Amino acid sequence: MNLFGAEKRRAAYISGLRAETMATLLLRLKFYKILARRYRIREGEIDIIARRGDVIAFVEVKARAVMDDAMTAITPEKQRRFSRAAARWISEHPWAANHVLRADAIFLAPGKWPKHVIAAMEMQIG
Repeated sequence: MNLFGAEKRRAAYISGLRAETMATLLLRLKFYKILARRYRIREGEIDIIARRGDVIAFVEVKARAVMDDAMTAITPEKQRRFSRAAARWISEHPWAANHVLRADAIFLAPGKWPKHVIAAMEMQIG
């Protein structure tokens, strides 16, 4: 592994943490309670899990240099991995099955307001 590659990965990691922190703040301003951040299993991950009222939102955060790039960054494979992680979280928290379960996304780009898209993707959790 060369030094440039390691530095690039570290910068991407830090950028991702910042984006997730901004997304968390946005959700808190919208009166969501943050249940988990960076929930990971071997088969996938969810950036933020939040609750407001009877809704549990599984949130994917994407930050890019241009908002349009952020909004097209969720691939079908990412959706499958996201769904597997959501299904596992729900199985670990059976009380959540009585709630509305949603897959949201928050998109970020420099100089733009964050965009929270409700039900941005379908989850396959059954």
